Amino acid sequence: MLDKLVVLLFLSCTFATAAQPSAFPGRGLAWHPFLYCGEWQNRGHSPQSMDVIRGGRVVWTYSIPGREELDDCTMLSNGNIVFSRRLGASEITPEKKIVWNYDAPPGTEIHTAYPIGTDRVLIMQNGSPAKLMVINKISGKIEKQLILETRVPDHPHGQFRHVRITKAGTFLVAHMDLGKVVEYSPEGKPIWSVPAPSVWAAVRLKNGNTLISGNQNGYVREVNPNGETVWEINRNDLLGCPLYTVQEVERLANGNTLINNWSGSLPLAQWPEVAQLIEVTPDKKVVWALKDWKTLGPASSTQLLDEPGVPENGDLQR
Repeated sequence: MLDKLVVLLFLSCTFATAAQPSAFPGRGLAWHPFLYCGEWQNRGHSPQSMDVIRGGRVVWTYSIPGREELDDCTMLSNGNIVFSRRLGASEITPEKKIVWNYDAPPGTEIHTAYPIGTDRVLIMQNGSPAKLMVINKISGKIEKQLILETRVPDHPHGQFRHVRITKAGTFLVAHMDLGKVVEYSPEGKPIWSVPAPSVWAAVRLKNGNTLISGNQNGYVREVNPNGETVWEINRNDLLGCPLYTVQEVERLANGNTLINNWSGSLPLAQWPEVAQLIEVTPDKKVVWALKDWKTLGPASSTQLLDEPGVPENGDLQR
């Protein structure tokens, strides 16, 4: 009985302290190679950074001004990174050269920038009106534009976060201000929806279900095509690892789920108590919980670089 209790404690987050990040399940920064982005670092009063971690250490970093915000970042197979920055979207090379850029018009915000192949990018431009756009990076042409519904058109910040294109060519949209996920046809017709309070991200899984994250009262849930919840993690379900503001979620090839547990809803002094990233198995066992506030800031978007598939081909479930 005692041995079972010890194992249970090890697999929870209760051993972790700010001074001992290695006490968490997993091997801290060395558990995966990954690209890491986060918004509102140090409450937005300093530059916002995205980092590449390999071999347990930061090997590359790039910063944007503190007034901007990192919400979406994807490393392509050529090593370039496509990212959103609230006031626009860009693509940067490993040598830190910007090779593509789109500035958000005044009064709008961009929190989604996701590659579609090597030449196009999916943008969600919050504003009045809110526009989902597919932009050809080579020509600069807007190849597709859909006007989407919002609750408060004149307050763009809370309208949308992540938007994704599915393998079927439809668009899966997290309507954060409307509290629902809507799937749109390529022509912009709603073809499926499910309620999701304060939804931050929605991912169409290979099994046909949809993985959803909640921006408030942190939750992660998987729903089937009928809208029924078939798997769920709520705020206090993971012993010692409470969820706060869940931003991006990713379903890994091994069936585990990676949770970006953003801490901006808490006072700054409490941030070091929060596990930034949590990898959990289908039976809700924590196998990796990262808490390294000396190295990284809050977690919004994380791409594991040891996952199989070509990111720009939509092979990753994130």
